[in-house]
Amino acid sequence: MILETPEEFLGVIPAHGALAGLDLGTVTIGVAVSDVLQSVATPVTTIKRKKFGVDAAKLLELTTHRMLQGIVLGLPRNMDGSEGPRAQATRAFARNLSRLTPLPITFWDERLSTVAAERALIEADTSRKRRAEVIDHVAASYILQGMLDRMRNLRDDS
Repeated sequence: MILETPEEFLGVIPAHGALAGLDLGTVTIGVAVSDVLQSVATPVTTIKRKKFGVDAAKLLELTTHRMLQGIVLGLPRNMDGSEGPRAQATRAFARNLSRLTPLPITFWDERLSTVAAERALIEADTSRKRRAEVIDHVAASYILQGMLDRMRNLRDDS
């Protein structure tokens, strides 16, 4: 099930239960996971992309192992808000993944998430080599944290 807005996503996920955030790249998939209270995103791993079936199997194994309740995919919009080829590829990935899992899937605008992750790693005095190893799952945590913060605001407003 693919949901377009945070409001729709919030309406179908349980109030407690961990969520996954994914930074979908052409070479890797960064993965972050929230706590069960859905308040803090933590970078977990980076999956080297192979074929869709292999990538999906690894992701679904992770969702089962961690008992995840939903998936947030970073949607790479252009700076003007339009969607280009990378955003379309992300939507196609979501459609294909939704055929393999009953978990709700949604999107979060990932503009500048990698830039923010890179800045944070530089400020933490992380070496260039180490930054290259962790940037994708740190970016995934920025994506997931954005959604978690939005969900918290929606809950507070209701």
